Amino acid sequence: MLLLGLLRSPLEFAIYILAIVAALTFHEFAHAYMALLLGDKTPKLMGRLSLNPLAHLDLYGSIMMLLVGFGWGKPVIVDPRHFENPKLDNLTVSLAGPVSNFLLAGLAGLILRFTPVSGILESILAIFILLNLTLMIFNLLPIPPLDGSKILALFVSETTYIYLQQIGFYILLALIIFSTQIPVLSFLINHVVNFFFALLTGHPMSFYF
Repeated sequence: MLLLGLLRSPLEFAIYILAIVAALTFHEFAHAYMALLLGDKTPKLMGRLSLNPLAHLDLYGSIMMLLVGFGWGKPVIVDPRHFENPKLDNLTVSLAGPVSNFLLAGLAGLILRFTPVSGILESILAIFILLNLTLMIFNLLPIPPLDGSKILALFVSETTYIYLQQIGFYILLALIIFSTQIPVLSFLINHVVNFFFALLTGHPMSFYF
């Protein structure tokens, strides 16, 4: 409940929903675009090189975003055979999503920090920054199918990684369920997000929420 607990009104909840759609859409689009830049047209052929949210929203990931404050979009499928350096390029494609969220948060942070915004626009920017940072940090966890698992893939055998891919969703689900009782995950994400939030805006999250 990292994000939802900070929302104070139905209007802020509506802003939160729109921010989810925007953040997840850009996140998945970034994966597809990076894959194309590195030589793989698979995401483009599957309709993922698009800013249409319907091409990217994952049912379970979106529900998790609504219920617990962190989630994921529909995974972008790539064919590493088209990459010049399959392992490294696959990692680059995976990191493009979190990086896109950081760039979006950074742009909104600059506006919030250096322009005289207030009222509803201030709330929109603060929620947008918070959500993008949360999506970035959560997706960097080294658990398949999250983007951070591609970093893990550099240090474990292919057999081990394939096995982790098979059970990763269940590990992730168990971690999320566990965190609803003992908020270890929320505590960790909250502190990391608050660091970057203050770095980008000049103020801690408590200043806006």
